[in-house]
Amino acid sequence: MRTTDYSALQPASLAATNAVFIGRSIRLSLRNVEALIMAIVLPVMLMLLFTYVFGGALDPGGDYVNYVVPGIILLCAGYGSASTAVDVATDMTNGIIDRFRTMPIRSLGVVIGHVAASLFRNLVATGVVIGVALLLGFRPSASFLEWLGALGLIALFILVLTWLYAAIGLVAGTPAAASGYGFILLFLPYLSSAFVPTNTMPGWLQGVADHQPITPVIEAIRGLLTDGPVGSNGWLAVGWCAIILLIAFVWSSWAFRRKAGRR
Repeated sequence: MRTTDYSALQPASLAATNAVFIGRSIRLSLRNVEALIMAIVLPVMLMLLFTYVFGGALDPGGDYVNYVVPGIILLCAGYGSASTAVDVATDMTNGIIDRFRTMPIRSLGVVIGHVAASLFRNLVATGVVIGVALLLGFRPSASFLEWLGALGLIALFILVLTWLYAAIGLVAGTPAAASGYGFILLFLPYLSSAFVPTNTMPGWLQGVADHQPITPVIEAIRGLLTDGPVGSNGWLAVGWCAIILLIAFVWSSWAFRRKAGRR
């Protein structure tokens, strides 16, 4: 009987492998409609809460919605990206990685697939949140180029956060643990200028809020959308994102090789 020597097969190309895994992750996302709905509903509820319940006290002039929307957009990215940690942890613990290891493919593509699907999913959710904000009275004064800059920075932030959640999913022992670890990151927007100016905070907390990565991202997006000053916040935002993205990617690659025993 003739047998096939699978060890002699050449691995599939990186582009083909990634395309297959991205398609797989997008199909999984479409089946998990509840996660997508919650990623949209929770930020919208927070936007309604801060605009109509706290907005009058925080900004009696009624312009608070223009201030809070950039923070809500990043909060939406956080909620949407958090599911990546659970999805990656599920794949790492349900045995499917062992099946992929028997195939002539680069199995790290499974993580890349989750990241790409999450980026697509969160950009859609961000578009919905911006649409709701416009209905609530958000009036951006950005030019076309400023919109491009803001959307590019939002996409970069989502990519960074998704890779960070992927790394958390790789090192977590179970999907439940991944969900718990990832939840910690969702508090960072509250310790920034997302909802109130940092100069209204206590001195010790103001130092933390001013020097954490999310604050310059929010201030850059806010400046771009409202035609306000961006200053050094743009470079700081891109710099922070680049550093964290590099760390998250290296961490993910190391954790995957350690856990899956594959290149």
